[in-house]
Amino acid sequence: MEAGRALLVTLMVAAVVCLPMVIALFICADELVDRFACRWARWRSRRRERRIVARLDRAVEADALTRNFDLSRLDRPDRQPLEQLATELHQLRGHRVGGSGRATVWDEAALASYDSRLRLACAALGIPQHLDELTGADREIERVRVEGLLHRAGLILPGARPEHRQRRR
Repeated sequence: MEAGRALLVTLMVAAVVCLPMVIALFICADELVDRFACRWARWRSRRRERRIVARLDRAVEADALTRNFDLSRLDRPDRQPLEQLATELHQLRGHRVGGSGRATVWDEAALASYDSRLRLACAALGIPQHLDELTGADREIERVRVEGLLHRAGLILPGARPEHRQRRR
């Protein structure tokens, strides 16, 4: 019986000592949750970036191994940054699929510019493409194939997603 009382007294003292900490925890809970959520979002963002870079590395290295590709040619000072190519491809893709009633010459000029940017992106990532040799529907199929390869290599063209096309209609 005496041991039970001693245990009860010990628990009551511990509760009185811990009560301010519990109250402070309830008061600061929002702040702790926000801090945790920010750290979690930063961690996920860094993880996503590392996965994209790793995917690009694997794609370039696999292609380099199969075709004896010289990786040093990717470091040319005159090479256009991939971010800039992706932005230009996105803008030109809007003109290409827009169908806004522009003249046929504009559509052909936009397609030619889009194809040249696709060629530059493929050259930068070492992806084989055959846009020069094909015409008509075959060239359009090659564009879709090249867009898919660029997407798989990590260069995501926002206008190339099927759900994006459905939203624009």
